[in-house]
Amino acid sequence: MQRFAELLEGLVFQPARNGKLRLIETYFREAPDPDRGYGLAALTSSLVFTQAKPALIRGLVEARVDPVLFGWSWDFVGDLAETVALIWPEEASPHPVPHLTEVVETLSTTGKVELPGVLMRWLDAMDATQRWALLKLITGELRVGVSARLAKTALANFGGVDVNEIEELWHGLAPPYLELFAWLEKRGEKPAVDGEASFRPLMLATALEEDETQGLDPADYMAEWKWDGIRVQLAARPGGQRRIFSRTGDDVGRAFPDILERMEFDAVLDGELLVVRGAEVAPFNHLQQRLNRKVVTKAMLTDYPAHVRLYDILRDGEEDLRGLGFEERRRRLEAWYARVRPERMDVSALVPFSSWEELKALREGARENGIEGLMLKRRDSPYLAGRPKGHWFKWKRGALTADTVLMYAQRGSGKRSSYYSDYTFGAWRDGALVPVGKAYFGFTDEELRQLDNWVRNHTTNRFGPVREVEPKLVLEVAFDSVHRSTRHRSGIAMRFPRVHRIRWDKPAEEADRVETLEKMVVE
Repeated sequence: MQRFAELLEGLVFQPARNGKLRLIETYFREAPDPDRGYGLAALTSSLVFTQAKPALIRGLVEARVDPVLFGWSWDFVGDLAETVALIWPEEASPHPVPHLTEVVETLSTTGKVELPGVLMRWLDAMDATQRWALLKLITGELRVGVSARLAKTALANFGGVDVNEIEELWHGLAPPYLELFAWLEKRGEKPAVDGEASFRPLMLATALEEDETQGLDPADYMAEWKWDGIRVQLAARPGGQRRIFSRTGDDVGRAFPDILERMEFDAVLDGELLVVRGAEVAPFNHLQQRLNRKVVTKAMLTDYPAHVRLYDILRDGEEDLRGLGFEERRRRLEAWYARVRPERMDVSALVPFSSWEELKALREGARENGIEGLMLKRRDSPYLAGRPKGHWFKWKRGALTADTVLMYAQRGSGKRSSYYSDYTFGAWRDGALVPVGKAYFGFTDEELRQLDNWVRNHTTNRFGPVREVEPKLVLEVAFDSVHRSTRHRSGIAMRFPRVHRIRWDKPAEEADRVETLEKMVVE
Protein backbone atom coordinates (compact mmCIF):
# COMPACT_ATOMS: atom_id res chain seq x y z
CA MET A 1 0.00 0.00 0.00
CA GLN A 2 2.92 2.35 0.59
CA ARG A 3 3.70 2.97 -3.11
CA PHE A 4 0.02 3.25 -3.98
CA ALA A 5 -0.61 5.72 -1.15
CA GLU A 6 2.37 7.82 -2.25
CA LEU A 7 1.02 7.80 -5.82
CA LEU A 8 -2.43 9.01 -4.77
CA GLU A 9 -1.02 11.72 -2.53
CA GLY A 10 1.28 12.90 -5.31
CA LEU A 11 -1.60 13.03 -7.78
CA VAL A 12 -3.75 15.11 -5.45
CA PHE A 13 -1.05 17.76 -5.06
CA GLN A 14 0.07 17.73 -8.70
CA PRO A 15 -2.14 20.08 -10.77
CA ALA A 16 -0.32 19.66 -14.10
CA ARG A 17 -1.38 16.96 -16.54
CA ASN A 18 2.18 16.09 -17.54
CA GLY A 19 3.16 15.92 -13.89
CA LYS A 20 0.37 13.44 -13.21
CA LEU A 21 1.47 11.36 -16.19
CA ARG A 22 5.04 11.20 -14.85
CA LEU A 23 3.83 10.09 -11.41
CA ILE A 24 1.72 7.27 -12.86
CA GLU A 25 4.48 6.14 -15.24
CA THR A 26 6.95 6.02 -12.33
CA TYR A 27 4.50 3.90 -10.37
CA PHE A 28 4.23 1.44 -13.28
CA ARG A 29 8.03 1.18 -13.45
CA GLU A 30 8.63 0.75 -9.71
CA ALA A 31 5.64 -1.20 -8.39
CA PRO A 32 5.79 -4.99 -8.81
CA ASP A 33 3.21 -7.25 -10.40
CA PRO A 34 0.39 -7.64 -9.57
CA ASP A 35 0.31 -4.48 -7.41
CA ARG A 36 0.77 -2.13 -10.36
CA GLY A 37 -2.04 -3.83 -12.26
CA TYR A 38 -4.42 -3.39 -9.35
CA GLY A 39 -3.25 0.23 -9.04
CA LEU A 40 -4.11 0.75 -12.71
CA ALA A 41 -7.50 -0.87 -12.14
CA ALA A 42 -8.17 1.50 -9.23
CA LEU A 43 -7.29 4.56 -11.32
CA THR A 44 -9.60 3.42 -14.12
CA SER A 45 -12.50 2.56 -11.76
CA SER A 46 -12.23 -1.13 -12.65
CA LEU A 47 -12.38 -2.33 -9.04
CA VAL A 48 -15.65 -2.60 -7.12
CA PHE A 49 -15.95 -3.72 -3.49
CA THR A 50 -19.58 -4.27 -2.65
CA GLN A 51 -19.23 -4.99 1.09
CA ALA A 52 -17.14 -1.97 2.14
CA LYS A 53 -19.85 0.69 2.44
CA PRO A 54 -19.33 4.22 3.86
CA ALA A 55 -21.74 3.33 6.69
CA LEU A 56 -19.38 0.55 7.75
CA ILE A 57 -16.45 2.98 7.81
CA ARG A 58 -18.43 5.44 9.94
CA GLY A 59 -19.34 2.68 12.37
CA LEU A 60 -15.68 1.66 12.78
CA VAL A 61 -14.43 5.17 13.51
CA GLU A 62 -17.33 5.98 15.87
CA ALA A 63 -16.33 2.90 17.90
CA ARG A 64 -12.87 4.43 18.38
CA VAL A 65 -13.63 8.17 18.52
CA ASP A 66 -16.34 10.29 20.15
CA PRO A 67 -19.16 10.31 17.52
CA VAL A 68 -19.88 14.02 18.12
CA LEU A 69 -16.22 14.93 17.61
CA PHE A 70 -16.15 12.81 14.47
CA GLY A 71 -19.31 14.50 13.17
CA TRP A 72 -17.88 17.98 13.71
CA SER A 73 -14.60 16.97 12.10
CA TRP A 74 -16.33 15.45 9.09
CA ASP A 75 -18.43 18.58 8.66
CA PHE A 76 -15.28 20.72 8.70
CA VAL A 77 -13.14 18.51 6.44
CA GLY A 78 -15.96 17.53 4.09
CA ASP A 79 -14.42 14.22 2.99
CA LEU A 80 -15.09 10.90 4.76
CA ALA A 81 -11.81 9.16 3.90
CA GLU A 82 -9.69 12.15 4.83
CA THR A 83 -11.54 12.68 8.11
CA VAL A 84 -11.25 9.04 9.19
CA ALA A 85 -7.59 8.84 8.16
CA LEU A 86 -6.70 11.86 10.29
CA ILE A 87 -8.86 11.15 13.33
CA TRP A 88 -8.16 7.41 13.63
CA PRO A 89 -6.20 6.83 16.89
CA GLU A 90 -2.54 5.96 16.38
CA GLU A 91 -1.81 2.68 18.18
CA ALA A 92 1.06 0.21 18.02
CA SER A 93 0.02 -2.77 15.91
CA PRO A 94 1.59 -6.21 15.56
CA HIS A 95 0.19 -6.51 12.05
CA PRO A 96 2.18 -5.47 8.94
CA VAL A 97 0.88 -2.97 6.40
CA PRO A 98 -0.74 -5.08 3.64
CA HIS A 99 0.33 -4.94 0.01
CA LEU A 100 -2.20 -3.57 -2.46
CA THR A 101 -2.69 -7.07 -3.88
CA GLU A 102 -3.53 -8.43 -0.43
CA VAL A 103 -6.08 -5.63 0.07
CA VAL A 104 -7.79 -6.30 -3.25
CA GLU A 105 -7.87 -10.07 -2.93
CA THR A 106 -9.00 -9.96 0.71
CA LEU A 107 -11.81 -7.49 0.00
CA SER A 108 -12.94 -9.70 -2.88
CA THR A 109 -13.26 -12.81 -0.73
CA THR A 110 -14.04 -11.64 2.83
CA GLY A 111 -17.61 -11.90 4.05
CA LYS A 112 -19.67 -9.13 5.60
CA VAL A 113 -19.24 -10.46 9.15
CA GLU A 114 -15.43 -10.73 9.05
CA LEU A 115 -14.81 -7.50 7.11
CA PRO A 116 -14.96 -5.00 10.05
CA GLY A 117 -12.22 -6.83 11.91
CA VAL A 118 -10.01 -6.97 8.82
CA LEU A 119 -10.42 -3.23 8.18
CA MET A 120 -9.65 -2.33 11.79
CA ARG A 121 -6.41 -4.36 11.69
CA TRP A 122 -5.36 -2.62 8.50
CA LEU A 123 -6.22 0.86 9.77
CA ASP A 124 -4.31 0.23 13.01
CA ALA A 125 -1.20 -0.84 11.08
CA MET A 126 -1.18 2.13 8.68
CA ASP A 127 -0.14 5.75 8.89
CA ALA A 128 -2.55 8.56 7.99
CA THR A 129 -1.66 8.66 4.28
CA GLN A 130 -2.00 4.90 3.89
CA ARG A 131 -5.35 4.95 5.72
CA TRP A 132 -6.60 7.68 3.43
CA ALA A 133 -5.52 5.72 0.32
CA LEU A 134 -7.14 2.53 1.63
CA LEU A 135 -10.44 4.25 2.36
CA LYS A 136 -10.49 6.02 -0.99
CA LEU A 137 -9.88 2.68 -2.68
CA ILE A 138 -12.52 0.65 -0.90
CA THR A 139 -15.28 3.29 -1.04
CA GLY A 140 -14.75 3.85 -4.77
CA GLU A 141 -14.22 7.60 -4.37
CA LEU A 142 -10.74 7.79 -5.86
CA ARG A 143 -11.03 11.41 -7.01
CA VAL A 144 -7.42 12.46 -7.51
CA GLY A 145 -7.74 14.38 -10.77
CA VAL A 146 -7.07 11.35 -12.98
CA SER A 147 -9.50 10.14 -15.62
CA ALA A 148 -9.42 6.63 -17.00
CA ARG A 149 -8.14 8.08 -20.27
CA LEU A 150 -5.23 9.81 -18.51
CA ALA A 151 -4.26 6.57 -16.74
CA LYS A 152 -4.32 4.73 -20.06
CA THR A 153 -2.24 7.50 -21.63
CA ALA A 154 0.38 7.05 -18.89
CA LEU A 155 0.31 3.31 -19.56
CA ALA A 156 0.83 3.94 -23.28
CA ASN A 157 3.75 6.29 -22.54
CA PHE A 158 5.23 3.67 -20.24
CA GLY A 159 5.15 1.07 -23.00
CA GLY A 160 5.91 3.37 -25.93
CA VAL A 161 2.67 2.60 -27.78
CA ASP A 162 -0.31 4.63 -28.98
CA VAL A 163 -3.02 5.10 -26.37
CA ASN A 164 -5.63 3.99 -28.89
CA GLU A 165 -3.98 0.55 -28.97
CA ILE A 166 -4.56 0.38 -25.23
CA GLU A 167 -8.21 1.42 -25.65
CA GLU A 168 -8.87 -1.29 -28.22
CA LEU A 169 -7.37 -3.97 -25.97
CA TRP A 170 -8.85 -2.70 -22.73
CA HIS A 171 -12.24 -4.44 -22.64
CA GLY A 172 -10.73 -7.80 -23.52
CA LEU A 173 -8.50 -7.72 -20.43
CA ALA A 174 -9.02 -7.87 -16.67
CA PRO A 175 -7.06 -6.81 -13.57
CA PRO A 176 -4.22 -7.22 -12.74
CA TYR A 177 -3.32 -6.98 -16.47
CA LEU A 178 -0.27 -9.25 -16.34
CA GLU A 179 -0.35 -9.94 -20.10
CA LEU A 180 -0.69 -6.23 -20.85
CA PHE A 181 2.35 -5.25 -18.77
CA ALA A 182 4.36 -8.14 -20.22
CA TRP A 183 3.63 -6.86 -23.74
CA LEU A 184 4.46 -3.24 -22.86
CA GLU A 185 7.77 -4.33 -21.35
CA LYS A 186 8.58 -6.44 -24.44
CA ARG A 187 8.41 -9.65 -22.39
CA GLY A 188 5.41 -11.10 -24.16
CA GLU A 189 3.14 -10.95 -27.16
CA LYS A 190 0.43 -8.38 -27.62
CA PRO A 191 -2.77 -9.66 -25.94
CA ALA A 192 -5.13 -11.13 -28.52
CA VAL A 193 -8.65 -9.72 -28.30
CA ASP A 194 -9.62 -9.90 -31.98
CA GLY A 195 -12.55 -12.16 -31.19
CA GLU A 196 -13.88 -9.79 -28.54
CA ALA A 197 -16.64 -7.21 -28.91
CA SER A 198 -14.16 -4.53 -27.91
CA PHE A 199 -14.28 -0.74 -27.82
CA ARG A 200 -12.90 1.48 -30.57
CA PRO A 201 -12.02 5.02 -29.38
CA LEU A 202 -14.65 7.44 -30.60
CA MET A 203 -14.11 10.30 -32.99
CA LEU A 204 -15.26 13.56 -31.44
CA ALA A 205 -16.21 16.96 -32.86
CA THR A 206 -14.98 20.44 -32.04
CA ALA A 207 -17.37 23.31 -31.31
CA LEU A 208 -18.05 25.66 -34.21
CA GLU A 209 -18.74 29.35 -33.77
CA GLU A 210 -20.75 31.20 -36.41
CA ASP A 211 -17.84 33.35 -37.60
CA GLU A 212 -15.72 30.22 -38.14
CA THR A 213 -17.88 29.05 -41.04
CA GLN A 214 -16.35 31.81 -43.18
CA GLY A 215 -13.22 29.78 -43.87
CA LEU A 216 -15.04 26.55 -44.70
CA ASP A 217 -16.40 25.44 -48.08
CA PRO A 218 -19.92 24.03 -47.57
CA ALA A 219 -19.35 21.66 -50.50
CA ASP A 220 -16.71 19.82 -48.43
CA TYR A 221 -19.12 18.92 -45.62
CA MET A 222 -22.17 16.81 -44.94
CA ALA A 223 -24.62 17.72 -42.18
CA GLU A 224 -26.87 15.77 -39.83
CA TRP A 225 -28.86 16.62 -36.73
CA LYS A 226 -27.18 16.50 -33.31
CA TRP A 227 -29.69 14.46 -31.32
CA ASP A 228 -30.15 15.04 -27.60
CA GLY A 229 -29.25 11.63 -26.19
CA ILE A 230 -25.99 9.94 -25.23
CA ARG A 231 -23.32 8.86 -27.70
CA VAL A 232 -22.81 5.10 -27.78
CA GLN A 233 -20.91 2.46 -29.68
CA LEU A 234 -22.53 -0.89 -30.42
CA ALA A 235 -20.08 -3.79 -30.75
CA ALA A 236 -21.27 -7.29 -31.61
CA ARG A 237 -19.41 -10.42 -32.66
CA PRO A 238 -20.53 -13.93 -33.62
CA GLY A 239 -21.23 -16.20 -30.68
CA GLY A 240 -23.38 -13.78 -28.76
CA GLN A 241 -20.79 -11.21 -27.71
CA ARG A 242 -22.67 -7.90 -27.50
CA ARG A 243 -21.69 -4.70 -25.78
CA ILE A 244 -22.91 -1.11 -25.63
CA PHE A 245 -20.15 1.35 -24.78
CA SER A 246 -20.43 4.96 -23.67
CA ARG A 247 -18.19 7.59 -25.26
CA THR A 248 -15.59 6.95 -22.52
CA GLY A 249 -15.55 3.20 -23.11
CA ASP A 250 -17.73 2.19 -20.15
CA ASP A 251 -19.95 -0.82 -20.76
CA VAL A 252 -23.53 0.44 -20.26
CA GLY A 253 -25.32 -2.49 -21.86
CA ARG A 254 -26.78 -3.78 -18.60
CA ALA A 255 -29.19 -0.83 -18.50
CA PHE A 256 -30.36 -1.45 -22.09
CA PRO A 257 -31.25 -5.12 -22.54
CA ASP A 258 -33.87 -4.14 -25.13
CA ILE A 259 -31.04 -2.97 -27.41
CA LEU A 260 -28.61 -5.80 -26.59
CA GLU A 261 -31.10 -8.51 -27.53
CA ARG A 262 -31.51 -6.94 -30.98
CA MET A 263 -27.79 -6.77 -31.77
CA GLU A 264 -27.82 -9.92 -33.90
CA PHE A 265 -25.05 -8.81 -36.23
CA ASP A 266 -21.27 -8.72 -36.65
CA ALA A 267 -20.34 -5.04 -36.70
CA VAL A 268 -19.26 -1.99 -34.71
CA LEU A 269 -21.60 0.98 -35.01
CA ASP A 270 -21.52 4.58 -33.77
CA GLY A 271 -24.77 6.26 -32.81
CA GLU A 272 -26.97 8.12 -30.34
CA LEU A 273 -28.98 6.38 -27.64
CA LEU A 274 -32.47 7.88 -27.36
CA VAL A 275 -35.97 7.14 -26.12
CA VAL A 276 -38.28 6.99 -29.13
CA ARG A 277 -42.06 6.52 -29.15
CA GLY A 278 -43.99 6.33 -32.39
CA ALA A 279 -41.05 7.72 -34.41
CA GLU A 280 -40.87 10.76 -32.06
CA VAL A 281 -37.70 11.38 -30.02
CA ALA A 282 -38.58 11.94 -26.35
CA PRO A 283 -36.88 14.64 -24.23
CA PHE A 284 -33.56 13.74 -22.64
CA ASN A 285 -35.02 13.40 -19.14
CA HIS A 286 -36.98 10.36 -20.39
CA LEU A 287 -33.66 8.70 -21.28
CA GLN A 288 -32.32 9.61 -17.83
CA GLN A 289 -34.86 7.24 -16.30
CA ARG A 290 -32.88 4.40 -17.90
CA LEU A 291 -29.31 5.54 -17.25
CA ASN A 292 -27.13 3.92 -14.54
CA ARG A 293 -29.85 1.44 -13.59
CA LYS A 294 -28.65 -1.80 -12.02
CA VAL A 295 -32.11 -3.31 -12.40
CA VAL A 296 -34.32 -2.48 -15.37
CA THR A 297 -37.98 -3.23 -14.75
CA LYS A 298 -40.57 -4.24 -17.33
CA ALA A 299 -42.31 -0.93 -16.71
CA MET A 300 -39.14 0.99 -17.63
CA LEU A 301 -38.75 -1.02 -20.81
CA THR A 302 -42.33 -0.23 -21.75
CA ASP A 303 -42.50 3.39 -20.64
CA TYR A 304 -39.05 4.43 -21.89
CA PRO A 305 -38.28 2.34 -25.00
CA ALA A 306 -34.62 2.65 -25.99
CA HIS A 307 -33.58 3.32 -29.57
CA VAL A 308 -30.26 3.91 -31.32
CA ARG A 309 -29.97 6.41 -34.15
CA LEU A 310 -26.93 5.32 -36.15
CA TYR A 311 -24.30 7.80 -37.32
CA ASP A 312 -21.43 5.66 -38.59
CA ILE A 313 -20.08 2.15 -39.16
CA LEU A 314 -16.56 1.32 -37.98
CA ARG A 315 -16.41 -2.40 -38.73
CA ASP A 316 -18.51 -4.64 -40.97
CA GLY A 317 -17.71 -8.27 -40.27
CA GLU A 318 -13.93 -8.60 -40.38
CA GLU A 319 -13.48 -5.39 -42.40
CA ASP A 320 -12.22 -2.28 -40.59
CA LEU A 321 -13.83 0.74 -42.27
CA ARG A 322 -12.26 3.52 -40.23
CA GLY A 323 -9.73 4.42 -42.91
CA LEU A 324 -12.46 5.25 -45.44
CA GLY A 325 -13.81 8.79 -45.84
CA PHE A 326 -17.05 9.69 -44.09
CA GLU A 327 -19.05 9.85 -47.32
CA GLU A 328 -18.01 6.30 -48.23
CA ARG A 329 -18.63 5.03 -44.68
CA ARG A 330 -22.05 6.63 -44.80
CA ARG A 331 -22.80 4.73 -48.02
CA ARG A 332 -21.63 1.52 -46.35
CA LEU A 333 -23.78 2.22 -43.28
CA GLU A 334 -26.90 2.72 -45.39
CA ALA A 335 -26.19 -0.49 -47.32
CA TRP A 336 -25.56 -2.41 -44.07
CA TYR A 337 -28.79 -1.13 -42.54
CA ALA A 338 -30.82 -2.02 -45.64
CA ARG A 339 -29.37 -5.54 -45.45
CA VAL A 340 -29.64 -6.17 -41.68
CA ARG A 341 -32.63 -4.03 -40.61
CA PRO A 342 -32.03 -4.30 -36.83
CA GLU A 343 -35.02 -3.46 -34.66
CA ARG A 344 -34.89 -0.40 -32.38
CA MET A 345 -32.38 1.27 -34.70
CA ASP A 346 -32.43 3.60 -37.67
CA VAL A 347 -29.96 5.75 -39.62
CA SER A 348 -29.72 9.44 -38.77
CA ALA A 349 -30.94 11.45 -41.73
CA LEU A 350 -28.61 13.79 -43.57
CA VAL A 351 -29.59 17.46 -43.76
CA PRO A 352 -29.26 18.80 -47.33
CA PHE A 353 -27.90 22.35 -47.68
CA SER A 354 -26.02 24.50 -50.15
CA SER A 355 -24.86 27.45 -48.00
CA TRP A 356 -24.04 28.24 -44.39
CA GLU A 357 -26.89 30.75 -44.26
CA GLU A 358 -29.36 28.05 -45.26
CA LEU A 359 -27.95 25.68 -42.62
CA LYS A 360 -28.01 28.39 -39.95
CA ALA A 361 -31.71 28.94 -40.57
CA LEU A 362 -32.32 25.22 -40.07
CA ARG A 363 -30.31 25.24 -36.86
CA GLU A 364 -32.42 28.09 -35.43
CA GLY A 365 -35.47 25.82 -35.51
CA ALA A 366 -33.67 22.98 -33.73
CA ARG A 367 -34.87 23.88 -30.22
CA GLU A 368 -38.55 23.66 -31.18
CA ASN A 369 -37.90 20.12 -32.45
CA GLY A 370 -35.99 19.00 -29.37
CA ILE A 371 -32.66 18.84 -31.23
CA GLU A 372 -29.33 20.08 -29.84
CA GLY A 373 -28.07 21.48 -33.13
CA LEU A 374 -26.14 20.23 -36.15
CA MET A 375 -23.10 18.07 -36.90
CA LEU A 376 -20.82 18.92 -39.81
CA LYS A 377 -18.51 16.21 -41.14
CA ARG A 378 -15.94 16.44 -43.91
CA ARG A 379 -16.81 14.13 -46.76
CA ASP A 380 -13.25 12.77 -46.95
CA SER A 381 -12.72 12.44 -43.19
CA PRO A 382 -11.45 9.06 -41.95
CA TYR A 383 -12.65 7.90 -38.53
CA LEU A 384 -9.90 9.19 -36.25
CA ALA A 385 -9.80 8.64 -32.50
CA GLY A 386 -10.01 11.72 -30.30
CA ARG A 387 -10.86 15.23 -31.48
CA PRO A 388 -8.88 15.92 -34.67
CA LYS A 389 -9.19 19.51 -35.87
CA GLY A 390 -11.02 20.39 -39.06
CA HIS A 391 -12.83 17.08 -39.57
CA TRP A 392 -16.03 17.13 -37.50
CA PHE A 393 -17.80 20.14 -36.00
CA LYS A 394 -20.75 20.47 -33.64
CA TRP A 395 -22.81 23.58 -34.30
CA LYS A 396 -25.07 23.74 -31.27
CA ARG A 397 -27.99 26.06 -30.71
CA GLY A 398 -27.42 28.87 -28.20
CA ALA A 399 -27.79 28.17 -24.48
CA LEU A 400 -30.78 29.35 -22.45
CA THR A 401 -30.17 31.44 -19.32
CA ALA A 402 -32.09 32.32 -16.17
CA ASP A 403 -31.41 34.38 -13.06
CA THR A 404 -31.69 32.16 -9.99
CA VAL A 405 -31.00 32.53 -6.27
CA LEU A 406 -28.39 30.48 -4.40
CA MET A 407 -30.13 28.36 -1.74
CA TYR A 408 -27.68 25.63 -0.63
CA ALA A 409 -23.98 24.89 -1.00
CA GLN A 410 -22.11 21.66 -0.49
CA ARG A 411 -18.42 20.87 -0.26
CA GLY A 412 -16.81 19.48 -3.36
CA SER A 413 -14.52 16.47 -3.60
CA GLY A 414 -10.84 15.94 -4.35
CA LYS A 415 -9.07 19.27 -4.77
CA ARG A 416 -12.35 21.05 -3.98
CA SER A 417 -13.02 19.24 -0.71
CA SER A 418 -12.13 22.40 1.25
CA TYR A 419 -14.49 24.60 -0.79
CA TYR A 420 -18.24 24.95 -1.04
CA SER A 421 -18.37 24.38 -4.78
CA ASP A 422 -21.67 22.56 -5.45
CA TYR A 423 -24.55 25.01 -5.62
CA THR A 424 -28.30 24.41 -5.48
CA PHE A 425 -30.27 27.36 -6.82
CA GLY A 426 -33.93 28.23 -6.98
CA ALA A 427 -36.57 30.40 -8.64
CA TRP A 428 -39.53 32.19 -7.09
CA ARG A 429 -43.01 30.70 -6.85
CA ASP A 430 -45.78 32.19 -4.70
CA GLY A 431 -43.29 34.35 -2.82
CA ALA A 432 -40.95 31.45 -1.90
CA LEU A 433 -37.85 29.97 -3.49
CA VAL A 434 -38.14 26.50 -5.04
CA PRO A 435 -35.00 24.56 -6.09
CA VAL A 436 -34.73 24.27 -9.86
CA GLY A 437 -31.20 22.95 -10.38
CA LYS A 438 -27.67 22.27 -9.18
CA ALA A 439 -24.36 23.30 -10.73
CA TYR A 440 -20.73 22.81 -9.85
CA PHE A 441 -18.85 24.33 -12.78
CA GLY A 442 -18.80 27.38 -15.03
CA PHE A 443 -16.85 29.64 -12.66
CA THR A 444 -13.15 30.48 -12.39
CA ASP A 445 -10.90 29.55 -9.47
CA GLU A 446 -11.08 33.14 -8.22
CA GLU A 447 -14.88 33.13 -8.45
CA LEU A 448 -14.90 29.83 -6.54
CA ARG A 449 -12.96 31.47 -3.70
CA GLN A 450 -15.38 34.40 -3.70
CA LEU A 451 -18.41 32.10 -3.66
CA ASP A 452 -16.92 29.94 -0.89
CA ASN A 453 -16.26 33.00 1.22
CA TRP A 454 -19.79 34.30 0.61
CA VAL A 455 -21.31 30.94 1.62
CA ARG A 456 -19.34 30.84 4.89
CA ASN A 457 -20.39 34.39 5.78
CA HIS A 458 -24.07 33.94 4.92
CA THR A 459 -24.86 30.47 6.31
CA THR A 460 -28.19 30.22 8.13
CA ASN A 461 -28.39 26.46 8.71
CA ARG A 462 -26.31 23.29 8.37
CA PHE A 463 -27.22 19.76 7.28
CA GLY A 464 -24.04 17.69 7.50
CA PRO A 465 -21.80 18.83 4.62
CA VAL A 466 -24.55 21.08 3.23
CA ARG A 467 -25.11 24.71 4.20
CA GLU A 468 -28.28 26.68 3.73
CA VAL A 469 -27.55 30.33 2.95
CA GLU A 470 -29.38 33.61 3.03
CA PRO A 471 -31.42 34.00 -0.18
CA LYS A 472 -29.50 37.04 -1.39
CA LEU A 473 -27.03 35.99 -4.11
CA VAL A 474 -28.19 35.77 -7.73
CA LEU A 475 -26.53 33.29 -10.09
CA GLU A 476 -27.16 33.60 -13.81
CA VAL A 477 -27.36 29.99 -14.90
CA ALA A 478 -26.94 28.72 -18.46
CA PHE A 479 -28.60 25.45 -19.54
CA ASP A 480 -29.50 23.60 -22.70
CA SER A 481 -33.18 22.90 -22.06
CA VAL A 482 -35.88 22.44 -19.42
CA HIS A 483 -37.95 19.30 -18.89
CA ARG A 484 -40.80 18.15 -16.67
CA SER A 485 -39.65 16.18 -13.63
CA THR A 486 -41.56 14.42 -10.86
CA ARG A 487 -38.33 14.06 -8.86
CA HIS A 488 -37.95 17.79 -8.22
CA ARG A 489 -40.22 19.90 -6.03
CA SER A 490 -40.38 22.59 -8.70
CA GLY A 491 -41.68 20.04 -11.21
CA ILE A 492 -38.94 20.85 -13.71
CA ALA A 493 -35.31 19.88 -14.37
CA MET A 494 -32.58 21.67 -16.29
CA ARG A 495 -30.32 19.96 -18.84
CA PHE A 496 -26.60 20.71 -18.31
CA PRO A 497 -26.94 23.67 -15.91
CA ARG A 498 -23.77 25.69 -15.25
CA VAL A 499 -22.98 28.99 -13.58
CA HIS A 500 -22.77 31.59 -16.33
CA ARG A 501 -22.31 34.74 -14.22
CA ILE A 502 -22.41 35.77 -10.58
CA ARG A 503 -24.83 38.67 -10.37
CA TRP A 504 -23.41 40.48 -7.34
CA ASP A 505 -25.30 43.55 -8.57
CA LYS A 506 -28.79 42.08 -8.85
CA PRO A 507 -31.33 41.98 -5.97
CA ALA A 508 -32.58 38.48 -5.26
CA GLU A 509 -36.21 39.52 -5.52
CA GLU A 510 -35.60 40.31 -9.22
CA ALA A 511 -34.57 36.73 -10.03
CA ASP A 512 -36.76 34.67 -12.39
CA ARG A 513 -39.95 32.86 -11.45
CA VAL A 514 -40.67 29.17 -11.95
CA GLU A 515 -43.41 30.15 -14.40
CA THR A 516 -40.75 31.69 -16.66
CA LEU A 517 -38.85 28.42 -16.75
CA GLU A 518 -42.03 26.41 -17.34
CA LYS A 519 -42.54 28.32 -20.59
CA MET A 520 -39.22 26.84 -21.81
CA VAL A 521 -40.20 23.23 -21.07
CA VAL A 522 -39.61 20.72 -23.85
CA GLU A 523 -42.60 18.36 -23.75
